[in-house]
Amino acid sequence: MHLAFTKMHGAGNDFVVIDATQSPLQLSPAQLRLLADRHLGVGADQILVVEAAPSPEVDFRYRIFNADGGEVEQCGNGARCFVAYVHGKGLTSKRRIRVQTLAGLIEPELQSDGRVTVDMGAPVFDLPKVPFDATGLSPKPVDAWEQWPLDFGGTTHWISVLSMGNPHAVQRVDDVDAAPVLRDGPLIEHHPRFPKRVNAGFMQIADARHIRLRVWERGAGETLACGTGACAAVVAGLRHGWLQGPVDVQTRGGLLTIAWAGLGQSVHMTGPAAFVFDGVIDLPDLP
Repeated sequence: MHLAFTKMHGAGNDFVVIDATQSPLQLSPAQLRLLADRHLGVGADQILVVEAAPSPEVDFRYRIFNADGGEVEQCGNGARCFVAYVHGKGLTSKRRIRVQTLAGLIEPELQSDGRVTVDMGAPVFDLPKVPFDATGLSPKPVDAWEQWPLDFGGTTHWISVLSMGNPHAVQRVDDVDAAPVLRDGPLIEHHPRFPKRVNAGFMQIADARHIRLRVWERGAGETLACGTGACAAVVAGLRHGWLQGPVDVQTRGGLLTIAWAGLGQSVHMTGPAAFVFDGVIDLPDLP
C-alpha cells in the first residue's frame, strides 16, 4: 500500500496525519506501529486519521492511534494539528470546526496568529468514569478537592485523578527535571487501579499562573508535550487552590495556555500546530 501522509507537531508532540475523507482506511495495529517507528517508519507519538463527517451536525471524524497501535479517546495537541491540517489542505474553509472523537465532540478553532484553541470539554471527576478503582482507599483533602494514594515502587504517592476524555493521574513535584518520569511513568500507566491504563503527569508549580510539566503518555511513553495532560494538570492545580487561571504550561516541546472557569465548564487549550513535511510510504501488509 502506498500511503500518503503529513508529518506535523504541536509543541513537539509529533503526529503522522492521514486523509481518509475520500475512502475508508483500515490499518492493522502492526501497520500503525510501523508508521510510528522512528527507525523503520515515519516516526510519531500518535497517528491521526481524518475521516468524513458521520452526521450533518459535525464537520469531520477524528481518530487517534498511539505508537503502540492502540486507539485512544482524545489528544489535545493532535486536535490542534487536526484543525490546522484540514484548513491547510483545503478540506474546509471554516476556522472553527466541529469534530467527532471517541471521547465526544470537540470544537477546535484556528486563530489569526496561527495558533489553535481547542474546547476540550468539561473534565470528568467521577472515579468510575475515569476509570479509577478507589476500593479500600481513603483520600486526603487538598483545598476543595482530594488526592488519592497510589502505592508503587515501595512507597505511597499522592495523585489527583480525573479524565479529559482520557484518564490522567497528576502528581506535584518540586523539580520536574529531576522527577523520575521514565521510572515511575510506566508503573503508574499500568497500575491495576487504572483498568484502562492512565497518563501520568508530573507538575512543578513555578507560580500561580505558570507550571512546568512532563507527561508519560499511555501507549506512547514520555512525549515532548501532552495537551490533555496540560489540561488535567491545570484543572488539578486550580481545584487544589495552587493555581489561578489562565495558566501557561511549559512543556519540553513548547508553551500551552490553559483556561478553565470551574466545575461544569469546558477547558480551553491554546497552542501551536506546525507542518513538518508531506510524504508517501510503502506500507506492507501486516497483521
